[in-house]
Amino acid sequence: MKHPAYEQLRQVSPIAGVVLENNPSAMTLDGTNSWVLRAEGHGGGIVVDPGYDDREHLNALLGVAGDVELVLLTHHHGDHSEGAAWFAEQVGAPVRAFEPSLCRDAEPLTDGERLSAGGLELSVLHTPGHTADSVCFVIDGEQPHVLTGDTVLGSGTTVLDDLGDYLDTLAELADVPSGSLGLPGHGPELPDLLVTVKEYREHREQRLDQVRAALAELGPDATARQIVELVYADVDPVLWGPAEASVRAQLDYLRRRG
Repeated sequence: MKHPAYEQLRQVSPIAGVVLENNPSAMTLDGTNSWVLRAEGHGGGIVVDPGYDDREHLNALLGVAGDVELVLLTHHHGDHSEGAAWFAEQVGAPVRAFEPSLCRDAEPLTDGERLSAGGLELSVLHTPGHTADSVCFVIDGEQPHVLTGDTVLGSGTTVLDDLGDYLDTLAELADVPSGSLGLPGHGPELPDLLVTVKEYREHREQRLDQVRAALAELGPDATARQIVELVYADVDPVLWGPAEASVRAQLDYLRRRG
């Protein structure tokens, strides 16, 4: 018998479906995307980012995921990873992540590692910037799929821990095949991930130029908050907190480079 939440699975491609967690916010957009991956006709599957320890959502995942061979995490933030241990226990699958403390019955992921599960072949890309432990997963195929977590969102831009790392990550993602389908941790899928990566790189350079201009106007000792109030004056103040974190990352980047 199908779980009553069965219809919550939205099939995005022949191999990827998504269940949207009911946790919308300014930071999570419509909510967290929990991805269910499986080759056509294959018995077992993969679940990426089960989300918070939200039993209604996790039970919905249980109802649609079928047999699960592997649970993967894109990074440690609770809206992606908190429910992973409970979910994995229910399905009897290991949990793998770049951060060792998140793993269950398995070794941590490594950059460049190849995974085989759900009838699919995936490559692990360590993509720091949003967090130090962020990873993306590239699925080979006629149309490659890239699960981006919070490294690239379905709309808007992401908050950063380290801008230098993030710019290096965007440069690496610029090498994914043209036409790759982006499957983000929040927001709608991206028909061509490279288009969004290009937009992100341009946006980051524009923001750096704005921060440089703000420093010239306010002085070299200006705080992140002062710069946010100048550069983000046209942005809803509810987002100034996350913007301040990104500006701090930009200031660190600029000051490290003189």
